[in-house]
Amino acid sequence: MSDVLANIRSRLAEEVSIAPLVTVRILFGFMMFAGALRFMLKGWVEQLYIEPRYFFTFYGFDWVQPLAGNGMWFVFIAMAIMALFIAIGLFFRFSSIAFFLLFTYVELLDVSNYLNHYYFISIFSLLMALMPAGRRFSVDVALRPQMARSSIPFWTIGALRVQLGMVYFFAGVAKLNADWLFRAQPLQTWFVPFTQLPTIGKAFEWKLTAFLFSWGGAIYDLSIPFLLAFRKTLPFAYLAVVGFHVITGFMFPIGMFPWVMIVLTWLFFPIDVHEKIVSRLERLFKFRSPVSVSWNPKLTNFLAYCLAVHLLIQMILPFRYLLYPGHLFWTEQGFRFSWRVMLMEKAASAQFYVSDPETGRVWDIHNPHYLTPVQEKQMSSQPDLLLQYASILENEFRSIGVMDPVVTADVFVALNGRRSRRYIDNKLDLSEVNDGFAHKDWIIDYEDL
Repeated sequence: MSDVLANIRSRLAEEVSIAPLVTVRILFGFMMFAGALRFMLKGWVEQLYIEPRYFFTFYGFDWVQPLAGNGMWFVFIAMAIMALFIAIGLFFRFSSIAFFLLFTYVELLDVSNYLNHYYFISIFSLLMALMPAGRRFSVDVALRPQMARSSIPFWTIGALRVQLGMVYFFAGVAKLNADWLFRAQPLQTWFVPFTQLPTIGKAFEWKLTAFLFSWGGAIYDLSIPFLLAFRKTLPFAYLAVVGFHVITGFMFPIGMFPWVMIVLTWLFFPIDVHEKIVSRLERLFKFRSPVSVSWNPKLTNFLAYCLAVHLLIQMILPFRYLLYPGHLFWTEQGFRFSWRVMLMEKAASAQFYVSDPETGRVWDIHNPHYLTPVQEKQMSSQPDLLLQYASILENEFRSIGVMDPVVTADVFVALNGRRSRRYIDNKLDLSEVNDGFAHKDWIIDYEDL
């Protein structure tokens, strides 16, 4: 056992070319620049962060609020500039930290916009900020040649590979549930629109198609990190990565996530491949290749331990749902930040009522008066958002003179093609319920799941 650990430590400390960090820096930077530009051109900045009257915050982050006026446009413009600076390696450390802070700030503004790949980009940008990815083929090196480095310890690349591999692997672990494997849900539900396609539409009517996609997706996610890790299987694994993400990108509206994963999976390419790419770029742009100088910061061991703790936390988080009773997809306690990608389809309706105990008057709430369509859809099936909306309504009615408003709701949720079921007690005053990490015992159990 001691020999194995010694070999692992030796491999992690081995000096390798810095080229993989350089290629990934360039690809990641340009992808994020394109993503920020796309967000602005499609009008989503205004639609998601300027027009809404209210925002659903993550627990403990209610102090994170959008900037007033056109402030959010400046945030996205700054984000795009920082991403471009990352790509070209200009003020790399500052740019990468600034991008991480800006992107994470936007991500924290509204829970209803949460996506797994936003969380991944926040993590990846932070990890990149800790790496010396700007120490070769960068504007920084052109301005200060003495900062150039040619090699790094392998653990820097290994940490990024493990983080990327965990996204795939835990997405596969999450698919090992009865709905995905034995009911092919939610894919059967999502495949209905594709039955109208010419030529291939008939295939989407077959249950077998949904089952093939379900089982194939689980096997792919569970195996792909390991297949990418070995040189002999890498070419076939990367073809599978491209094929898988192109198909999912075509079929489902999941934004740039497929293309980000296709690009970042280059991390698993052999180091000599990255070296050839960077060397050719240096010749093309007349950059002088750095002399053989390794990157050895004073806090090398501290940084390595921090990365190890981070990766350990990432391995534990997906299993925190085991601390809660009830079905995960129904209660969603421990659902976020766990790489549970496209695992459920919830159709929900939430009719809220506000009553005045003093006068007996009851108001039927028209949700679109307070929320955007996206916010209403997400709020209707997520327990913490139901509580936040109740608090919004309570404050609204207090402002018009109702001293002690009672907020109740008829909430019905249909999960993965099942019949709609009542989600909470319609007599419960939601304005009196406190949110937190404790079990939400006010959700009605779904015993048949």
